[in-house]
Amino acid sequence: MPTIAFASSKGGCGKSTASVLLACELARSGASVTLVDADPNQPVARWGSLPGRPDKLAVIGGITEETLLDTVDAAATRTAFVIIDLEGSASLMIAQAMSRSDLVIIPVKGSVLDGNEAIKAIRFLQRQERAYHRAIPYRVLISQTNPAVRPRTLKALESELLEQQVPMFGTALNDRDAYRAVFAFGGTIYDLDPAKVGGLAGAVQNVRALTSEVVSTLKMAAEAA
Repeated sequence: MPTIAFASSKGGCGKSTASVLLACELARSGASVTLVDADPNQPVARWGSLPGRPDKLAVIGGITEETLLDTVDAAATRTAFVIIDLEGSASLMIAQAMSRSDLVIIPVKGSVLDGNEAIKAIRFLQRQERAYHRAIPYRVLISQTNPAVRPRTLKALESELLEQQVPMFGTALNDRDAYRAVFAFGGTIYDLDPAKVGGLAGAVQNVRALTSEVVSTLKMAAEAA
């Protein structure tokens, strides 16, 4: 079953948000999902302890370098998707997760400086490809974007990544209050009250578009393997 890892060389890029939103959308579509929190700060595990987690979505926290591979391998036999939220650094745990991944997603905020961090993560991934003697499909995800405005810094980042032939998702993950509300109150974006949280329709559309693109990317990677 497909394993997806969210990796970055730094924190604060939206990987935990993206991993939870993707996992919830896949579970809502009827797929069984295991979400593994391998970030020492345990943001996903905290969300999973709140009410409203989808029935088809299991959350496993407290992961260490000693337990990661066994946890991921066991989850892959039980559920249709395994999603790993990794710490924002280069470490043995990230290397291990990449060795099991069918797709590595590298979130990056919309600036050239953050783009440089994405390049570091890609170079780390390429070293794992050499170490494990296998190609590891990956895509950069532009995150925390303004849905109404495309600033020059974002355009510069996209140009820089395109120039370096870095594969990117066509869908960016927006910066939306609905996503913060999910981590504050639990559940999914579908559980939020539109009278209290604005922009829900746009948030739903954004997550559905990203999820569709992730699934399509996995299918293409499987066909190319």
